[in-house]
Amino acid sequence: MQAWQIPALGQAAERVTLPDPIPAEGEVLVRVMAAGLNFADLLMAQGKYQVRVAPPFVPGMEFAGIVLALGPGATGPVPGTRVLGTCTAGALGELLTHPAAGLTTLPDALGFEEAAGFPIAYGTSHLALTHVARLKPGETLFVTGAAGGVGLTAVEIGKRLGARVIASARGADRLAVAAAAGADVLIDSEAEGLKDRLRAEGGLDVVYDAVGGPAFDAALRACRPEGRLLAIGFASGEVPQIPANLLLVKNLTVSGFWYGGFQAHAPALTAASLAELLRWRAEGNLRPHISQVLPFDAFPDGLELLRARKSTGKVVIRVQQP
Repeated sequence: MQAWQIPALGQAAERVTLPDPIPAEGEVLVRVMAAGLNFADLLMAQGKYQVRVAPPFVPGMEFAGIVLALGPGATGPVPGTRVLGTCTAGALGELLTHPAAGLTTLPDALGFEEAAGFPIAYGTSHLALTHVARLKPGETLFVTGAAGGVGLTAVEIGKRLGARVIASARGADRLAVAAAAGADVLIDSEAEGLKDRLRAEGGLDVVYDAVGGPAFDAALRACRPEGRLLAIGFASGEVPQIPANLLLVKNLTVSGFWYGGFQAHAPALTAASLAELLRWRAEGNLRPHISQVLPFDAFPDGLELLRARKSTGKVVIRVQQP
C-alpha cells in the first residue's frame, strides 16, 4: 500500500510503499478513503505530543473508509460497510487495521471527507462543554482560536447549548468564519487589552482555550465567580502557569481536556457523545466547516497549512478516490 511515513522525529514526512496490514484478533481491515488532519499531527511528528509513537510511523489520527475484511473473532462491521474512526496513528495510508468495536458506521448522508474530519474536533468540544464544564443556557462562553479545528466546533456547540459566545481569532477573515458558526461577539486576537474587553462584555462563565499563552491569563482574570476554564491545547507554544490564589478568591475551576484520554478510560461516554453529534448533524444542527480537501500527494502541504495557521475549520486529505 501507499502511505506517508514519519521516518524520524522532527523529519519531514516521506511517501513510501509498505506491506498491506493484516487484521489481528478482533480487528478489521479498512480501506481509508479520507483522513482528517489535526494540530496534534504536527506535535506527534516532532515528538512533542502527549502520546509518543516510535518512528518510523504512519501519521494521521482520524479517518473514514470502507471495511474490506474481518480478522479472527471480529463479527462486524461486515465488509462493504462505510465507517469512521480514530487512531493513535496510521490514517495516512491506503489501508489500516482497527479494532472492530472502535468503528462507527457512517450515516448514508455523511460523505467520507466530512466524516474524516468529524470525530476529534466535534468530540472534543462536545464532551468538554457538556461533561466537564457543564455549560448552561444563558452563560457566556469564551473561545480562543475560534476559527480553528476545535475552536470552531466549540463556537457551534456552545450556541447549540444556548450560550452567549465570545470568539477570539486572528484577523477579519477568520473572525467572519466564527461569526458564521454563531459567535455573538468577535475579538481580534492581535488587538490589545483582551482582559478589559472581556470584562466589558460582562465577564466569562466558561473558557475554552486551545491556544494557551497570554489569552489564557486574560480570560482567567475576566472570569466570573465559579467560572470554569478548559485547557484544550497550546497552539501558541506557551503553556499557561496558573496562579492558584486567583482560583481561590473567585472559586474558579481549571480542567484539562484530552479527547484521546477519554476514549481510553471512558469509551462508552465518547461513543454516546459521537452518537449524539451524528444525530445533531442528521437534524441539520451542525454544519462542519472544511476549508481544504487536498489530494494524497499534498499531505505535507496540509501540515503546513496547520503550522502557519492558514486554514479554518478542518483540513482533510483525500486518500483515495471512491
